[in-house]
Amino acid sequence: METTRHFTSTVYIVNDGATALHDHKRLDLMLPPGGHVDRDELPHLAAIREVREETGLEPTLLDEPAAVESPDGRPLPQPRHQMLYDINVHDGEVGHQHIDMIYYATVPSRDITPGDGEVSSDDWRWYAPRDLRGSDLPEDNVTFGLEAIEAAGSPS
Repeated sequence: METTRHFTSTVYIVNDGATALHDHKRLDLMLPPGGHVDRDELPHLAAIREVREETGLEPTLLDEPAAVESPDGRPLPQPRHQMLYDINVHDGEVGHQHIDMIYYATVPSRDITPGDGEVSSDDWRWYAPRDLRGSDLPEDNVTFGLEAIEAAGSPS
């Protein structure tokens, strides 16, 4: 069976020492904003778009690229992590994977106002470091959330 792969972008947003995750009902997971990179879309711009759509907040990515002299190119913001996630596994065969670019960003407030068709603001929760550490969230969510909070200048 051939494995289908899609590029995705995920953003751990931080405000005042906490990161926001939402209840993804279909997957039964708490997840940060994110989604598929559209055709001809750059991963960091997909990350920004997903935060805007899902939360109504304006993210500022934490990792601006270093300037590079190039007559025909420009550097792109680098994700903090790149992860490969198996999405559909049937009888030991992986049918679908996400190549996920994980970014960290700050947002100006905690006032989440999702766009049309997005999960309700009631499904979002802000996690401070102690909340992450004391949760039953997947280990990678805890690790990335704590890293994002620290990268944003808040103690973890």
